[in-house]
Amino acid sequence: MPANLTPEAQAKLAKYSEARTLEEKIRALEEFLSVAPKHKGAENLLLWAKRRLAELREELEERRRKRKGGGGPRIFVEKEGAAQVAVVGPPNAGKSMLVKRLTGARTLVADYPFSTRLPVPGMLPFKDIYFQLVDTPPLSESAPQFIPRVAGIARNADAVIVVVSLEDDPLEQYTRVRDLLAEHGVFIERPRGTVRIVKGGEHGVQVLGTGRIVDGTVKDVEKILTRYRIYRARVYVEGEVSLEDVEMAVLRSSVYRPAIVLANKADLPGTRERYLRLYRYLSERREKSVWLLPVSARTGLNLDRLGELLFRRLNIIRVYTKKPNAEPSKTPVVLPRGATVRDLAEHIHSDMVEYFVYAKVWGPSAKYPGERVGLDHVLEDGDIVEIHSNK
Repeated sequence: MPANLTPEAQAKLAKYSEARTLEEKIRALEEFLSVAPKHKGAENLLLWAKRRLAELREELEERRRKRKGGGGPRIFVEKEGAAQVAVVGPPNAGKSMLVKRLTGARTLVADYPFSTRLPVPGMLPFKDIYFQLVDTPPLSESAPQFIPRVAGIARNADAVIVVVSLEDDPLEQYTRVRDLLAEHGVFIERPRGTVRIVKGGEHGVQVLGTGRIVDGTVKDVEKILTRYRIYRARVYVEGEVSLEDVEMAVLRSSVYRPAIVLANKADLPGTRERYLRLYRYLSERREKSVWLLPVSARTGLNLDRLGELLFRRLNIIRVYTKKPNAEPSKTPVVLPRGATVRDLAEHIHSDMVEYFVYAKVWGPSAKYPGERVGLDHVLEDGDIVEIHSNK
């Protein structure tokens, strides 16, 4: 096993993976930590277990507070608009001022740290759509109670904006935020590979996908899952992964969220070298998967570019529907780039594909105005689509 656990420690982790209630999960992790080996091979697993235990204890305490008080503030934010974007960053980076300036949201802007304690949503207009920006509590190890909350918001979002301040070292701020999110299963730099485990099935353990396991075989994967009492599962592997990645996927689901870094306070003198250091670092990262924009919440520098940048970063398109002999809708349907007429039809109604006859398309993807197309026609941003069905 990657972490070289004793049979007793393996049994405790298996107990955790089978637990259904918060109390059962907490008890299983406490028992695991009491018997887990402290050698170097188990470092990552121990770190995960400690952080997960802290999250579960806080979640349990939150539930108890709500029961006692008959309610409480909501941490979850319902999605609205074309996409939800979590705005995260260290204390005093200027997150709240940026969100307030971009959306008009009633965020608390103060010159002391941790003024934001609950998520505050606001809507950023871009052309004829809106992006929902969610201001979050600061990410800092000096306030560990906020870290799982912020990671949960980022996990639920479609993308992440990381705000760093050019007053201090922006590279140190960025890497700290990145690492804190990663420790809770949210990656903002594209990982080399991902593992997703779907329990159940009829064929034992299957390893599927286009990726590969760099340090083991399917038999090794079976051994890991068996130790967690998982005997039937589909393991989807993309890119290059290790057996440790497989093990962590059993315990914690991980997600990748596209990210934009806003280097705030770019209007201040003497910030150029600090900005260039961050720029060079991000330019060298894998596939340049994190984008960077210098901004100023105080002067408004480059804030007008954020909507376009988010639109491109999310890789989405706007498609307008119309009925025969009618004007196109003013509100577009937002779809991922590469979407087809089938995707649009399914978005409109679950029966639309079943009764589909043909569609007419006006716009960038059409060879001529009103081109007649089928379900597999690939749409482009700005298309107008008229779907004909026999229902």
